[in-house]
Amino acid sequence: MPALKEKLAMRNFFQHVMSLMFSTILLSTLVVGGCASRTYSVYDPYYHDYHHWDHGEEVYYTRWENNTHRQHEDFRKRSDSDKKAYWDWRHQQH
Repeated sequence: MPALKEKLAMRNFFQHVMSLMFSTILLSTLVVGGCASRTYSVYDPYYHDYHHWDHGEEVYYTRWENNTHRQHEDFRKRSDSDKKAYWDWRHQQH
């Protein structure tokens, strides 16, 4: 009988370990996925194209803010005239 109790205890232990591992993997996937959500698409209505707003676009945007002596502001909060000015400048960079 003690051998059966040992087997049940080991099975129970491994079930807990596997549940913990599965939970850790799931949670880490959600955390990493949450970090990746900083990338989004922005439609440029003046040139009728989309830009992937990621680190690379952020570098251009920061350069534009510095070159035009503007205070840093989230692009999505800028006025339409500032957005047009940025897209005009951005398309001249290619």
